Amino acid sequence: MALVIVWLGTALVPVQGQVLPLEQKNTITSDWMVQREGETQLVPYIAGIHDSYNALHQWLPVSQAQPFTIAFAAPQDLCLFLNNKLIFKADFAANYTLDITKYTKGVEPVQGKYLLTVWHPQQQPNIRSFKNTLSESGVARSPNQRPFSIQVREYVNQNAFILFMLLIGLLYGILRVNYPADFQQMFSFNRFFDSRRLEDVYATKPVSSVSNMLFLVAFSLSLALLIAAIHTNLQHVKLFNRLFPVSESDITTKIIFYTLLVFGVVLFKYLFLKVMSFVFGLEEVVQLQYVEFIRSLLFLGLFLPVVMLLYLSLNMLLPEIIVLVSSLAVSFVLVITVLRVFSAVNKKASVLNLHLFSYLCATEVIPLAIMLKLIVFNY
Repeated sequence: MALVIVWLGTALVPVQGQVLPLEQKNTITSDWMVQREGETQLVPYIAGIHDSYNALHQWLPVSQAQPFTIAFAAPQDLCLFLNNKLIFKADFAANYTLDITKYTKGVEPVQGKYLLTVWHPQQQPNIRSFKNTLSESGVARSPNQRPFSIQVREYVNQNAFILFMLLIGLLYGILRVNYPADFQQMFSFNRFFDSRRLEDVYATKPVSSVSNMLFLVAFSLSLALLIAAIHTNLQHVKLFNRLFPVSESDITTKIIFYTLLVFGVVLFKYLFLKVMSFVFGLEEVVQLQYVEFIRSLLFLGLFLPVVMLLYLSLNMLLPEIIVLVSSLAVSFVLVITVLRVFSAVNKKASVLNLHLFSYLCATEVIPLAIMLKLIVFNY
């Protein structure tokens, strides 16, 4: 009788089994492995334990019927091997895409898989940057179906941006309460557009005073936040990556790095002007030029947190437009600063003078072009 009840139960109720995930071909995963010294077998990679290994491996099932395109950030000299055959070497630090399917021709698989090896001679490769890319050609659609594109955006930790925004507000609040005269002088519209007495702008306090240094820190942090928002990962800036390789997930480190960089560039500008003015024989222009440079940057930098608020509120809805607005804001600050320096110097001596114009091009226009290239036109 019990057997009959069991038979009836199995007949009436469908048997449900556990569905095991199928192995996907042409897909790179996070299952990286390392080879310990003196061993022939590969073991799973564990972050924090295997950080000293410069070579990381992964077995990949590759289908020849469709492309296998991956995207990754590579420092200079990063190498990729497929079954111990070199298929890629980075000549310089940049973001790259690679179709692995093209390199499987002539390479024999091992039990239907290929061994991908990522190796760098000096550091451990950033395997977190390796991602699959979707191509429209690999998606089948009906004749009446409109083409579509899929954009995968990296998750950006906005908590770091919010905390630094609060820090900027705190800095400006401290300056407003403790240095009201300096704050009014710095951010007065009437004084900003009145350039008849430029030499008296910092007559009360030198540029190296505590208040002016705090103003500069607030500006550097504001610009750093906007640059970090424009660049979703530091690998986009090839020069910065060579000087200071930073994990692409560490937003806080990026912001601090950019802040120190902007702060250092602004201070180094005075030494640069001293050297160039000595070369051109125009030492009397340095003070006026640097004062107007600082004054314009700090005044225009007050509006950068507003742009940052737009980024935090609308980036998920309108990412392309917000990146464009942020880039235009940075360009606006830099270009207007240079134009105001030209205007200030022109009131003391005509910039139509070829010698003076060459000096301003060397100290203002060329650095402006370099900054725009590194910050705005690099993604």
